[in-house]
Amino acid sequence: MSEKVISDYNGYDYKKEFWENVDREYEDQADRMAIRRLLPKRMEKFADIGGGYGRLANEYLKRARKVYIFDYSKTELAQAKEIYGDKIETKAGDIYKLPFKDNELDGLMMIRVTHHLKDMPKAIAELYRVLKPGGVAVIEVANKRTLPKMVRYVTFRSKVNPFSKEVANYKEISADGFYNYHPKYVEEIFNKTGFKRERVLSVSNFRSKTLKKVFKTNNLVKMEEAAQTALAPIRFAPSIYYKLRKPEK
Repeated sequence: MSEKVISDYNGYDYKKEFWENVDREYEDQADRMAIRRLLPKRMEKFADIGGGYGRLANEYLKRARKVYIFDYSKTELAQAKEIYGDKIETKAGDIYKLPFKDNELDGLMMIRVTHHLKDMPKAIAELYRVLKPGGVAVIEVANKRTLPKMVRYVTFRSKVNPFSKEVANYKEISADGFYNYHPKYVEEIFNKTGFKRERVLSVSNFRSKTLKKVFKTNNLVKMEEAAQTALAPIRFAPSIYYKLRKPEK
């Protein structure tokens, strides 16, 4: 095991425990909406980095000739293979040492992974390495600069400063680390790595138990459709999605 691996989902039924046993239909639909907006429609080789059991596979299977799902958890990859069979190829390993060649992939995405990353610059450098010049990466970032976190900070209910670029590590959520990032921090990493930013979306804007009870999932999804683009410049949703491109040589 890499010393930098944060969450080991081997032996854990993430599909059932996190997604099926809890009301996260709105979050799932919000993710899918963003992916459909950002992923290229045609790719040769594509990888879902940290893709687990393939929750989002139906959003990219028809867009790529060859699909890989990469994850540290062999438990989740076995589930993915059981669900999708020969439609995918699974690869297990360490995100800081991806099992792909330099410039191998036309496209990739990494969704709901960054909150596990102790070394964000190293992980982003690996994504850049395996992507072809001209290739597209869609990366979701766990945002520390959300409205609820701002309110908690200014009312002295949290010591985590959402306005600073310092990485937030919420150890009360996970003893091993649960990381959130300021948008400017991650955008600086993208720039230093060499990525060109093409589009940004604000995702899961209405992630709230109270809002789910009041508005219901279908209405929140309709609101989300407009909000993802409209609120992107503000960058205070729980998830910020980036469409990045590796420049042509």
